[in-house]
Amino acid sequence: MSMEGVKQPPSGPRAEFKRQAIVRAARELFLREGFGVGMDAIAAEAGVSKVTIYNHFGSKEALFTAVITGALDEPLAGDASAALEKLAEAEDVRAALLDAARSWVHSVRTNDDVAALRNLVAAEVHRFPELGRAWQHHGPEEHHPAVANALRTLADQGRLVIPDLEAAIIQLYALLVFPHMVFGSYATHIDEGLTDRLITSGVDMFLSHYGPKLA
Repeated sequence: MSMEGVKQPPSGPRAEFKRQAIVRAARELFLREGFGVGMDAIAAEAGVSKVTIYNHFGSKEALFTAVITGALDEPLAGDASAALEKLAEAEDVRAALLDAARSWVHSVRTNDDVAALRNLVAAEVHRFPELGRAWQHHGPEEHHPAVANALRTLADQGRLVIPDLEAAIIQLYALLVFPHMVFGSYATHIDEGLTDRLITSGVDMFLSHYGPKLA
């Protein structure tokens, strides 16, 4: 397909500033009022015109996807991100991964905005199947770059053997954070003791599978 006639979103520092303002405003209003909030309200909250929003995103579905994608790695910010970055230099990969996992899981358990956005996706995906299709266009590496980069680095160093990075990212999420997402969607929380047991056994299971095998 030729790119001629395909309108590209605005670029440059000023455009990026507006884009971030739109995403922040949309996130606040989606959380407060749901997906049914009008684009006029989002434009007013962001201090831009509705035309500007469509120039940047093209549709409300695309804007919603940008909001969700931007929120996905929030639990991996701060301490969790720093801990993941230290994996490459760690003498003890297991201890370092446990530290990163504890910070990561704590953030997942305590970030109420991200949990609310996940629930909003679940509520709206049947009304707007294009949301699901847009979501699927982004692989796990793009959705979760902090985890992907950490695992890729360890594999490049030979400290892990990961033939399928896409599967490994999902498996690590499944072992560490998916239980809290599932329980949280039912307004139920896993207690601290079980949380730590899940983290410890999850890291051990992951390393047992992907750790280099001795000849």
